Amino acid sequence: MAGLTGFYPDVYLDSTYDIDFEALYREGFRGVIFDIDNTLVPHDAPADARSIALFEKLKSIGFESVLLSNNKEPRVKMFNDKVHTHYICNAGKPGKKGYLRAMELMKTERGTTLFVGDQIFTDVWGAKRTGILTYLVKPINPKEEIQIILKRRLEWIVLFFYRRSLNRQDRHGGKNRWK
Repeated sequence: MAGLTGFYPDVYLDSTYDIDFEALYREGFRGVIFDIDNTLVPHDAPADARSIALFEKLKSIGFESVLLSNNKEPRVKMFNDKVHTHYICNAGKPGKKGYLRAMELMKTERGTTLFVGDQIFTDVWGAKRTGILTYLVKPINPKEEIQIILKRRLEWIVLFFYRRSLNRQDRHGGKNRWK
């Protein structure tokens, strides 16, 4: 299904916390854009010890970062008060504007920026349309709002064809990005 490839992530992992940020930095990446809910913490949860440690680690490596969220400012600011990075609320994902603004804040370019999120139709699609490397991670918590549950059903279809395309690549000597 060729029309779905625009929704395929570049990398699909179980968790944000499985990403080898040191290796990415060595490859030349300098900025990371993150979704918050179900990417870093469960929906509406404050920053926890694991997410705080991640942002401290990113800073120590040399990464710039931005939280890019469609949520309103009180939610995003509450999370950011613990991780201390740049943030953009009411981002309008999957529109490109938020991703471009995030790169401006980090002083990075498309080739040195990556995006990490848990949703295909907002996070991945927007980042891919902007030309940014995309990491899709599995949602942290299965408890979600009804509109997200409905989108997840459509995501399963995209992921089915994504996995199938990776298996096909693997059989023909391509690199498998499914981790």
